[in-house]
Amino acid sequence: MFHLVIMVTNVKMRRLFHCVYTLTYHLVLVTKYRRKCVTRPMLEMLQDIVAQRCKDWGGELLDFNGEADHVHILMSLPPNLDLSRFVNNVKTTSSRLVRREFGNQLRRVYSKPTFWSRSYCIISCGGAPLSVIKQYVEQQSAPEKVGRADGPDLLVAPGSEQ
Repeated sequence: MFHLVIMVTNVKMRRLFHCVYTLTYHLVLVTKYRRKCVTRPMLEMLQDIVAQRCKDWGGELLDFNGEADHVHILMSLPPNLDLSRFVNNVKTTSSRLVRREFGNQLRRVYSKPTFWSRSYCIISCGGAPLSVIKQYVEQQSAPEKVGRADGPDLLVAPGSEQ
């Protein structure tokens, strides 16, 4: 029997058919050549686009902010998606829509139809700190090895009979 232990309070658990999860990511997208071209109206549009992309892929936008040359995205996503494909979809969609809406401004900065740098940073976050999880794992009652002359070693849980 498995027991689910929640070590952190106020964690919103989500459900799929066969799992319960909470996966939170911090994504940082940077403009091409770190050019300072993102304006407040662009940032607001980008937030709407990213929120819709998260929703379409089964996730949720938790927070969004940025500066003139990069944006920070805090989001919750399900475990059954390909994270790199999601990021590529966000970058492609947002670049196309922002260039369509703010093309005149961006043409002064970029000679080609581009917006985001090819690279990105994504970090898993949320929940308990790694040190707390490591301590929890180390404190588990590991089964003891029981050697048998006629076969491989067996793992027996403490307190159980052989």
